[in-house]
Amino acid sequence: MRQPPDPTETPHKPALRAIPPGLHFVSTPIGSARDITLRALDVLAGADVLVAEDTRTLRHLMEIHGVALGGRPLIAYHDHSGEGTVTRLLALIGEGRSVAYASEAGTPLISDPGFELARAVAAAGLPMTAAPGPCAAICALTLSGLPSDRFLFAGFPPAAQGARRKFLADLAQVQATLIFYESPKRLRALLADMAVALGPDRQGVICRELTKRFEEVSRGPLSDLSARYAERDVKGEIVVLVDRAAPVVAGADTVETALETALQTMSVKDAASFVSQTLGVPRKMVYQIALDLGRSETGE
Repeated sequence: MRQPPDPTETPHKPALRAIPPGLHFVSTPIGSARDITLRALDVLAGADVLVAEDTRTLRHLMEIHGVALGGRPLIAYHDHSGEGTVTRLLALIGEGRSVAYASEAGTPLISDPGFELARAVAAAGLPMTAAPGPCAAICALTLSGLPSDRFLFAGFPPAAQGARRKFLADLAQVQATLIFYESPKRLRALLADMAVALGPDRQGVICRELTKRFEEVSRGPLSDLSARYAERDVKGEIVVLVDRAAPVVAGADTVETALETALQTMSVKDAASFVSQTLGVPRKMVYQIALDLGRSETGE
């Protein structure tokens, strides 16, 4: 998520430590400049070479925290960087340099061009590590109140309506909390399509401007959220979360078919337990169906 840090934050003095050779991913604040970690500041202060999705944003963040660039190279690496930039960075790492890559905001590789760089470094067998930190998706999940034991980060939905609806339909039955990033200009259309593709009563959460002055969290059924935002002129960084799909309740025919297969290799007791756990159906009911199947096969 892209938002320059708050320039009113007070600086911290980083500890100058030796940074080992290799690529070091650095997570940067998504709003409040104080959210950066001490380790991230150490890496930014001690790396031989600095690389950033947006060099102006990184330079400003370093100024806030009193980290001097000195005479070190500051290289831009973004979606439009060519193979030459990757080749140059690989060569620097291969020479034993420490290279720090910072996302414009948040954790590198999360809707961020650093993925290709990470893949190239891994393919070359060069050392790579990360200084973890802020991430808009995880921050939003924390505030959402939705189940967090299993979640799926789905990134930015397609901009075109047809592609977006298919994208949502493919996710409709996923048994996990869904997390999306979205442009404020497309939020209205996304919520309308979600209410259709995922169901109007499905619970959703909209997190806006996380960690910033006008942070806002809205919760409710997708139909209500769609109506609530239909006339709003929304600005800022947006994360949309949707509760997991309700589990599909298996019918008697499905249970019988599963039991017939299981009973070929299992006892009635074991087959009932296995099918009950697999289909999410009460064991007592499954066991009774298994007994009935056994009786019908023996002619009782």
